[in-house]
Amino acid sequence: MDFLVATKIGGFLGPFAEILGYIMDAIFRFTSMFGVMNIGVCIILFTLIVKILMFPLTFKQQKFTKLNAVMQPEIQAIQKKYKGKNDQESMMKMNVETKAVYEKYGVSMTGGCLQLVIQLPILFALYRVIYNIPAYVSSVGNIFYQVADKLLGTVNGDVQVLANQLSEFATANKVSMTMISNFTTEPTNAKIVDFLYKLNPTQWSLLQDQYGVIESSSIELIERMNSFLGINLASTPWQGFVPNIAWLIPILAGLTQWYSAKLMSSNQNMNDDAPGASMMKQMNVMMPLMSVFFCFTFPAGIGIYWIAQSVFMILQQWIINRHLNNIDVDEMVKKNIEKANAKRAKKGLPPQKISQNATTSLKQIQAEEEKKEKELELKKAKAAEQIKESTEYYSKDPKPGSLAAKANMVKKYNEKHNK
Repeated sequence: MDFLVATKIGGFLGPFAEILGYIMDAIFRFTSMFGVMNIGVCIILFTLIVKILMFPLTFKQQKFTKLNAVMQPEIQAIQKKYKGKNDQESMMKMNVETKAVYEKYGVSMTGGCLQLVIQLPILFALYRVIYNIPAYVSSVGNIFYQVADKLLGTVNGDVQVLANQLSEFATANKVSMTMISNFTTEPTNAKIVDFLYKLNPTQWSLLQDQYGVIESSSIELIERMNSFLGINLASTPWQGFVPNIAWLIPILAGLTQWYSAKLMSSNQNMNDDAPGASMMKQMNVMMPLMSVFFCFTFPAGIGIYWIAQSVFMILQQWIINRHLNNIDVDEMVKKNIEKANAKRAKKGLPPQKISQNATTSLKQIQAEEEKKEKELELKKAKAAEQIKESTEYYSKDPKPGSLAAKANMVKKYNEKHNK
C-alpha cells in the first residue's frame, strides 16, 4: 500500500509548511537517537530553532520600533499641522514632510511592515505544522500509517467503509473532528491518519477493543509520543468544570504572553496620547485572555507551542532590550543614513543631506504653528479690548439699567456711528 500522509495545507503557505515540517522531522529523528520520541519535546526544540532563525528579522523590527518612538513627536507635529485639512494639496504636503522625518532617521516608511509581512506566512505555516504533525513529520506519520494500514485491512482497503465506521466511533466516543472536512463524503487515506492523531488514550483503548487488530505496542508508542509531563497533547485541557493538570497550559500561555507583550511595549516608550496607544494597551490585555480561552479548547500540543513561543520571546526580548538600551540613537541614525546613501550610490544617485532637510522641515512646522498661535492670541486680545471699550462707553453717567441710561446708550450709539 502507498505511504499514507495526513492532509497538508496547500496554496501560498504550503511551501513554508513543508520546509518547517522538514525541520521538525529532523528534530524528531535526532531526539529519537537518544531514546526520546516525544512530540512535546520536539515542539519546544522546534519553536526554539524557528525563533533563532527569525531573530534577525525580529531584531530589525525592534530597532525600527525604537526609532519610531523617537520619531513620534515630529510625526505628531506634522499631523497636528494638517489636522482637519483633507484637500489633496494638504495631504501631499503632509506626506512629503512625514517622509522627510523618516529620511532624517534613515528608515523607510514601510520598514516596520516589511518584517511583519515576511514573518506572518511563516507563523501561520508554523501553526499548521504543530496542529497536524503527521502531515509534515514523516517519522511520526510512519507510526500512524502502520495503524491505519491494519484498520484498512479489516475492510479490504475500502476507505469509504472505514470512514463511515470511524465517523460512528467518533460520535459515540466524542472524538473531535475539527479540521477534518468531508470525512465521510470525500474520505481519503490522509484523513484516516488525521483522525487517528486526534485520539486520546481512552479512545485508543476503545478503538483497539472494537477492531482487535491494533497492537498494544503501537498504542503504547503513540501514547508515549503524545504525553508531555502527564498531559496528552491530543486532548483539550477543557474536560468539564473539574480542574486537571492540563489547565496549567492555558494559564501559563496567558501569563507568558502577557509578560512578553509587557517587555515588548517597554521598548516602545509610546506616549499615552500617541495614535494607537490606547488600542495597544487593550490588545496587551485582550490577547493573553484570548490565548487562555483558545488553549482550553485546542489540543494541548498547540498550548505547549504557545507557551514555548512566549518563553523564548521573553528571553529574546530581554536580550534585545538590553542591547537597544545601550545603543546611541544618533549612532543608529548615522548608520541607517550611510546604508541609505550606499543604496543611492549603487543607483548612481548623489547622497542626500537627509538630516538637514528633515530638521529644516520640522523647524518650518514649528515656526508656522507658533505664528498661528500668536495670530490667534492677537485676535482674542483685540476682541477683548473692543468689548471692554464698548462696555465702558455705554456705561457712563446714568445708573446702569435705568431708563435714562438706556436713552443715553441710544444717543451715544448714534453719535458714534454718525461720525
